[in-house]
Amino acid sequence: MATGGSRAFAWQVFPPMPTCRVYSTVAYQDGHLLVLGGCGRAGLPLDTAETLDMASHTWLALAPLPTSRAGAAAVVLGKQVLVVGGVDESQSPVAAVEAFLADEGRWERRATLPQAAMGIATVERDGMVYALGGMGGRQGKLPVTAFEAFDLEARTWTRHPSLPSRRAFAGCAMAEGSVFSLGGLQQPGPHNFYSRPHFVNTVEMFDLEHGSWTKLPRGLRMRDKRADFVVGSFGGHIVAIGGLGNQPCPLGSVEGFGLARRRWEALPAMPTARCSCSSLQAGPRLFVIGGVAQGPSQAVEALCLCDGV
Repeated sequence: MATGGSRAFAWQVFPPMPTCRVYSTVAYQDGHLLVLGGCGRAGLPLDTAETLDMASHTWLALAPLPTSRAGAAAVVLGKQVLVVGGVDESQSPVAAVEAFLADEGRWERRATLPQAAMGIATVERDGMVYALGGMGGRQGKLPVTAFEAFDLEARTWTRHPSLPSRRAFAGCAMAEGSVFSLGGLQQPGPHNFYSRPHFVNTVEMFDLEHGSWTKLPRGLRMRDKRADFVVGSFGGHIVAIGGLGNQPCPLGSVEGFGLARRRWEALPAMPTARCSCSSLQAGPRLFVIGGVAQGPSQAVEALCLCDGV
């Protein structure tokens, strides 16, 4: 257990999922953790849907998704869970949008996306669901550095200054009026033919008020170089969990950047070292679900924030 002021972080281990999977879609609704789709041991998208009752810590099978998919987005709308986009068994983007009706235990199809997309982000505001981006933020084989914001009221886009460095599989979190971009796989520029991609511990911070990026000095970089990891913001910390680094297997290390102390500190290690995990923050817990250990994982664990410890 690691402490931060009057608070401490600790891991809570839940019963493993009945189905091991990676790139699953997760949602939290009325005390239930839903895990939908993803890729199984065969590497193909699943139609499997399961839910963990947080009170009894038991898993239940739900009606399967009408469309097998991985890497989809999810939005909770009252008693419904909307599943949007993803990739299908032919490795093609999915346009299908389907809603799980929790009270009835069944799925309904909704209007499809105007354009099939995988790796999209979704957000809900006043009953409207916005689907943004797609294809995982890539143009060709190079990650982009574009940084843009969509105003939900004005329905307009604003282009902010680009990220200072070109990285794939980086982590991102927002806290105290700043956006943090962490780690990732550093990519050489389009004309640099002699440099190889490499893992980095870079920390870049965008100040929303001043509209500018700051690349934090070497002493404020993450302790570990990592990519394809889970990031969260809670308990006065930006936390970085697991991922891939220079080791031959996934990382189990966890670290937190204390926003008050302005420094990184080691937090309790993951019970199960993994990369490519799905994640979901619900109250004082940051769930880390599935992913890849030696293969697709069944693990469900949560980094928890405890008061007064």
